[in-house]
Amino acid sequence: MLLVSAVFTANATAKSRSASFDWTNVMEAIIQVESEGDPQAVSGNSVGVLQITPVLVKDCNQILKKAKSNKRYTLADRYSVDKSKEMFLLIQSHYNPQNNVEHAIRLWNGGVKYSARATDSYFKKVMRHLKQK
Repeated sequence: MLLVSAVFTANATAKSRSASFDWTNVMEAIIQVESEGDPQAVSGNSVGVLQITPVLVKDCNQILKKAKSNKRYTLADRYSVDKSKEMFLLIQSHYNPQNNVEHAIRLWNGGVKYSARATDSYFKKVMRHLKQK
């Protein structure tokens, strides 16, 4: 339950489960690559600022269920910038508890079983945006 509450309270400050790690710049760089900040962006079945898929929403809901939280996301939540960021933080806290930035970026692009080779171009684009900050 601590994990779930940390993710939701983290939205305002964009901090993950690790109180000392701030995901703000990483999320903003990914948002620029994914949608250029457009919350109404649609590409296939990916929508919103973070281009969230139905599969990712389902994964978030399974994580929440295992954590015994009553919170659930809907497909419409993908259009909300705040809820999209919550889902990003939930995925990172679950699959990337070490708060590894490279892993976070590649995970967001390629999924849990990403290939470094297949996500390399995306990783470089996000890193270019991060370096501009």
